[in-house]
Amino acid sequence: MQCMKKLSFVVAVISLGCAQAHAGAITVYTALEEDEIAAYLKAANAAMPDLKVNVLRLSTGDLGARLIAEAGNPQQDLIWGFAVSNMLDPRLQNLLAPYKAKGMDTLPSQYRGADDKWFAATGYVAAFCVNTDRLKSKNLPMPTSWEDLTKPEYKGEIVIPSPAASGTGYLQIVALLQGMGQEKGWALLKDLDKNVAQYTPSGSRPCKMARAGEYAIGVSFAFPAMQSIEEGYPVKMVIPTKWVGYELEASGLMKTAKNPEDAKRFLDWTLSAQAGGLYSKYKELVTLPGAAPNKAAEAAGLPKDLTSVLYPVDFQKSAAERDATIKTWQNTIKR
Repeated sequence: MQCMKKLSFVVAVISLGCAQAHAGAITVYTALEEDEIAAYLKAANAAMPDLKVNVLRLSTGDLGARLIAEAGNPQQDLIWGFAVSNMLDPRLQNLLAPYKAKGMDTLPSQYRGADDKWFAATGYVAAFCVNTDRLKSKNLPMPTSWEDLTKPEYKGEIVIPSPAASGTGYLQIVALLQGMGQEKGWALLKDLDKNVAQYTPSGSRPCKMARAGEYAIGVSFAFPAMQSIEEGYPVKMVIPTKWVGYELEASGLMKTAKNPEDAKRFLDWTLSAQAGGLYSKYKELVTLPGAAPNKAAEAAGLPKDLTSVLYPVDFQKSAAERDATIKTWQNTIKR
């Protein structure tokens, strides 16, 4: 019997496991990338064949808006792999129930909520995805910093995710604003905007556009750059010399979960050794102790000690200021 899989441009709804075999079913909302969702759910289905997992996938900004819109009548049992800067919004925290998932106590304290309402097994890091062939054909230098991207020679050669729609876009400007300060940070973003060909709703899309040769530089996150290099595209991954933003992908149980016990089983699985073994194939930042190093990350030049390059983002501040920051971005950039 074929199991159902439906995809659309905005929403991905994935059901794994055949309905006749299930003792229970849960609905999961996530902002994880579609390819990794499919891999994780295949493994989860093998570990829990009696559980039907229905997944609604949206970009970070769209998912945050949906969660708030549905706050009076939540439809999901849990949130999985959602930007912690969004998850810490008090409107969302009020929807979550404390649950100490198995293995949660092994995570360093910065990767889990003190109230047990969230934990983050994975994260992602800002990176430039540079097409070396296009750079060479246009006689452009290799950028190494955010400041480099403001130079006039890159005009029309840069594509960036919108912080209003993309968690990647938001983490990038948060690190700049927190690191440089508001005045200098917004000045840099305005200078950078002069060179930006377009802003995308997806964090991975800029890298995919750059690797295809549409633009020289896709400001994205590390994994699609690593993946592009591994697949043979003429791409170099550049971690900026300063103000390297990152985001944690948080998960948590809903107070209103219709099937809380099975939701807890799934959350436990996301911290299992089986899940951890998969994360390293898709993530540059895995918080589970003992996680295997990502070979593609090493090949692409990602530092082994990421803490040495990451800006120490204040996630509580990032969450508290998110709406105001995005409004300022929209009023300043006007795109």
